[in-house]
Amino acid sequence: MAEEVNATPEPARLDALAKAAGDGRSLPPVHLWNPPHCGDIGLKIARDGTWSYQGSPITRPAMVRLFSTILRHDPDGHVLVTPVEKVAVEVEDAPFLAVSMAVEGETLVFTTNVGDEVRAGADHPLRFETGPADGVKPYVLVRGDLWALLTRALVYDLAELAQSRVADGRLQTGVSSQGQFFVMDEGAVERDA
Repeated sequence: MAEEVNATPEPARLDALAKAAGDGRSLPPVHLWNPPHCGDIGLKIARDGTWSYQGSPITRPAMVRLFSTILRHDPDGHVLVTPVEKVAVEVEDAPFLAVSMAVEGETLVFTTNVGDEVRAGADHPLRFETGPADGVKPYVLVRGDLWALLTRALVYDLAELAQSRVADGRLQTGVSSQGQFFVMDEGAVERDA
C-alpha cells in the first residue's frame, strides 16, 4: 500500500486560506499570529498590483481583497498569515497600488487597489525613492510595513501640489498632509556672491 501524503490540491489550499482570513471587511490581528511557515505555494504580487497564483492571475477582486487583509511583512519577506499557517508571497515592488487621491482640507487621502483608504500623515507617511529608469517613485504606508506605490497619474497630481521651502539651509520640495511635510526632492540653497 502506498504511503499517504498530504494531498490537498493547491486550489483547495487557497480556499482554506480565504476561509481562515474571515470576511475581508475587517483587518484580522495578523501581528499577533505566529504559526509555522508552510513554504511557498506560488503567490506573487506583480509591480502592476496583479496578484497571481502559480503564474495565473487571481481574477476575483473579493479574494484579492481578502488575501490583502492577511498580508504581513516579516523580516524575511511578505507572507499571508492565518492562526494556523504562514505562506510566502513574492512581491515585485510594493504589495499595494494607490490608485486615487483626494484632497480633504489639509489631508491627502489615498485609496488603494484593494480598497484601503489611507490618510497621509505621521501614522501613514509618504516616502519618495528614485530609480535609474523610473524617476521618482512615491509610496504611502498603508499598515504595518506594507506600502502602496502611487500610480503614475498620482505622481503628476502630487507634483501639482508640490511646495518649496528652505529648511536647514536646503531647498526642499514636497507635499503636506495633516501638518507633516514630505520631502520629494532636496538640494542646496544657492547664495548670492
